Amino acid sequence: MESLKFLAVRGLFLVLLLSSAAVSSVIGIGVNWGTQSTHPLPPATVVKLLKDNGIQKVKLFDADPVVLNALAKSGIEVMVGIPNDMLYSLANSIQAAENWVAKNLSSYISSTSVDIRYVAVGNEPFLKTFNGSFLGTTFPALQNVQAAIVKAGLSTRVKVTVPMNADVYQSLTTVPSGGDFRSDIHDLMLSIVKFLSDSESPFTVNIYPFISLYADPNFPIDYAFFDGFSQALDDNGRVYDNVFTANYDTLVSSLQKNGFPNMSIIVGEIGWPTDGDRNANLQFAKRFSQGFLSRFVSGQGTPMRPGPIDAYLFSLIDEDAKSIQPGNFERHWGLFYYDGRPKYMLQMANGTRSLVPASNVKYQAKQWCVLSPSASLDDPQIAPSVSYACENSDCTSLGFQTSCGALDARQNISYAFNSYYQIKNQVASSCKFPHLSVISTQDPSVGSCRFIVMTQPSEVAVNEKSKALRYSAGSLLLFLCFFILALL
Repeated sequence: MESLKFLAVRGLFLVLLLSSAAVSSVIGIGVNWGTQSTHPLPPATVVKLLKDNGIQKVKLFDADPVVLNALAKSGIEVMVGIPNDMLYSLANSIQAAENWVAKNLSSYISSTSVDIRYVAVGNEPFLKTFNGSFLGTTFPALQNVQAAIVKAGLSTRVKVTVPMNADVYQSLTTVPSGGDFRSDIHDLMLSIVKFLSDSESPFTVNIYPFISLYADPNFPIDYAFFDGFSQALDDNGRVYDNVFTANYDTLVSSLQKNGFPNMSIIVGEIGWPTDGDRNANLQFAKRFSQGFLSRFVSGQGTPMRPGPIDAYLFSLIDEDAKSIQPGNFERHWGLFYYDGRPKYMLQMANGTRSLVPASNVKYQAKQWCVLSPSASLDDPQIAPSVSYACENSDCTSLGFQTSCGALDARQNISYAFNSYYQIKNQVASSCKFPHLSVISTQDPSVGSCRFIVMTQPSEVAVNEKSKALRYSAGSLLLFLCFFILALL
């Protein structure tokens, strides 16, 4: 998710079985399953986690064979993804598209009974931060993939879509009824929308109220949630008391204005992070998720589109190897922690039930790498050691008003050392910062700040090989140097 990016138990995720003209499909709440983790849970464990919590739909960001095999015969509806870096080859070769469909759709649908219903061609390809990199390849890739699906005889079962960031449309009048597609991509968007409509495929959009709050310090915080905002927006009698409904209906208006009033819409990503920013916390995440589930899954919908909303919460599990270029919160969108423990409890009108944790999770030894009691804070090796540890691990829970924001200097250093030690599988050499670190069997966690013990590496890696860490370390490195040195 380069843009910015929520559980259910059997009764918690109210999933409605409806039928469309083209294909019987699950309409309701699903989840995004991302795999950018240093220690991903085994795919079979994740599939059991989905089933134990009554989740009937999952959205993937690629077509990983290990993940798809784990989903075989699960009864879970699947949206597979095509990463942006594949768009060029698919746009320029119908044969490449046919090969992709044969390998990633036909083989799984026919031989292992994976219930694939959608293909996401790219992910937010028209983000302004991409500087137009995918403007010329997204539509032809979409066309070629659809042609390949038709040739494979799967067009009544599998639908194509392109998950778009909400910045592809805007309101020209500050109210939803003034919605239209962004002027610089207007014609391209209309071509894609018409193609999707002709293929009886949905428009997919990712909407993040959290980002509205994160990007604008003057944004009214209550407008990001669903429990009523006193200064509601009135649009010709339509009342909007939260930014999600206003954003969603701006898209509805954009589609209506351009001749597609009845086009189906999927919210591809929606959620709230729980760490890495002062507004990313458990309380706000629960408030947001509870509000969304209660209001929209129950069928209230929006002023322009009453009825249940088809959506995928972002995301299922925290991903500690995601890029933090958008912000430190990027690694904390999960409904579950890295080890499959639920973060909070949600309730629906039919009762209160807690999320079911992942089962049979195996951990490394209960030991931590911490700053030695004899180490001096004046040691010149501290700053480079902490920088190295955080550059090669995950220190995004350190910072102002984060879960570990109240640690003192020694605790900050210990957190950084332990993060590196755990990600490196507790190898003894990973706790040998020069005359600074020791291995301890006493849990150094402080209050709500948890010093993790990492799970054991999965015997079957998610991509059939170890995933390389993908850290955007520059900004984090600079931040931590100043943050920790300021405490010394």
